[in-house]
Amino acid sequence: MSEVKKTETAQDGMSIFEHLGELRKRIIYVLIIFLVGLIIGLFVANPIYQYLVNADQAKDYVLNAFSFWDGIGIYMKISMGVSLVLSIPAIVYQVWAFVSPGLREEERKASLKYVPFVFILFIAGILFAYFIIFPMALAFSRAVTTSMGLKETYGITQYFSFMFTLVIPMALLFELPVLIMFLTKIRVLNPLRLRKMRKVAYFVLVLIAVVITPPDFISDFLVTIPLVVLYEFSVYLSSLIYRKQLAADAEIEKRYS
Repeated sequence: MSEVKKTETAQDGMSIFEHLGELRKRIIYVLIIFLVGLIIGLFVANPIYQYLVNADQAKDYVLNAFSFWDGIGIYMKISMGVSLVLSIPAIVYQVWAFVSPGLREEERKASLKYVPFVFILFIAGILFAYFIIFPMALAFSRAVTTSMGLKETYGITQYFSFMFTLVIPMALLFELPVLIMFLTKIRVLNPLRLRKMRKVAYFVLVLIAVVITPPDFISDFLVTIPLVVLYEFSVYLSSLIYRKQLAADAEIEKRYS
């Protein structure tokens, strides 16, 4: 028995306490990586802040500080956002490292290839949310405020909280294709099941779009469409993986029949 097989056997025979110890180790790694990312974020917080407050989305607003901690709080939020972006690939890798002992060798190698795409899709989600959804939400909110005859006085904390509330969930939702591909690869999901639950999935996606966007039909529609496209793209990717799995299973069955 090779060293690899010995290692796999030892890992497969881990007790519940050993699994908990392994999980604790992975969580510690993630926390360390997040802390390093937070430190890096503090160094780049000011240029990012200057870009955000001078961008087209913010140029028409006079942003105010309503407490002594507002400036520090904004820097910390930006730093945490930077840390999250930098940590996403490491977090996914640690999740993969924790579940990989239960995977077959080909599943382990194939699923590891998804890690870079997690980062790419997360960045794509941030860009889509910031440059499309966020300006749309601001325009709608401002139109309602103006129609009510209210004087616009915005706090810097409220502005950035509103932005992060829209951007971060959308960035996470863009991870749907990778998640479904991974779950298909480890045989938890398949395209047949995904197609059967399509109506439920659409309802959930519409509900998410309604929650994270302003309360108007146009905003909901513009956010729902890319989410539905992401889901259908995920089903397509799942079907590609599933066909390969069926072909591999048929080959194994033919070999041993």
